[in-house]
Amino acid sequence: MANISGIVFGAKNLDKTEINGKRVIEVGCCDFNGSIRPLIESWQPSEYIGVDILEHPSVDIICSVEKLEERFGKESFDVVISTEMIEHVRNWKLAISNLKNVCKPGGSILITTRSYGYPCHGYPNDFWRFEIDDMKQIFSDCEICALESDYQMPGVFIKVKKGVAFTEKNLDDCCLYSMVTNQREKEIEDSDLTNPYYKKLGIREKIKNLKDNFLKVAGETVSKIFKI
Repeated sequence: MANISGIVFGAKNLDKTEINGKRVIEVGCCDFNGSIRPLIESWQPSEYIGVDILEHPSVDIICSVEKLEERFGKESFDVVISTEMIEHVRNWKLAISNLKNVCKPGGSILITTRSYGYPCHGYPNDFWRFEIDDMKQIFSDCEICALESDYQMPGVFIKVKKGVAFTEKNLDDCCLYSMVTNQREKEIEDSDLTNPYYKKLGIREKIKNLKDNFLKVAGETVSKIFKI
């Protein structure tokens, strides 16, 4: 899935010559509120595979990001795209490793995700927030082609090129802001998931979703009654 600003970032930083005749994978492609897929497919890749952990008409293959390399093989795609997904993966380091390793040497990786200040939004969970400096560290083993904050809401967008002679950076000591513990962490422990702070965020999100669904249904009902 992608928001408008993320799609704009993709349109600015990918082009037809990069996509045409190439093999493309989008990880976390389930289309809830927008997708970059129509733009990419208009540039006629040789193959476009959308993967996600949920069944949906926009999803071609069910596969978790942590198992990409196992499922598709090392260095199997020219372009790797992940929009609004990586913050939802508990083991983000393994996820990033898979995104890097399924990309061919000389290929491109484009990621959009959320930064500190963006509210909790579970699909089905919400674990991390990424900042500009985090991305610089995480992708210091690649050539950073574009890196910017989301102009609409807290978030960060990055596009990198994987080098022909690629040596993956060890991220074991890298910390991110955790939505679960409300501080920067190397990883999330099982016990963290039951702490009062994270539970409170979950309750707030459920209330918000119920309110949003009620307003949606109410609006549709009014439209039917008055044939708006």
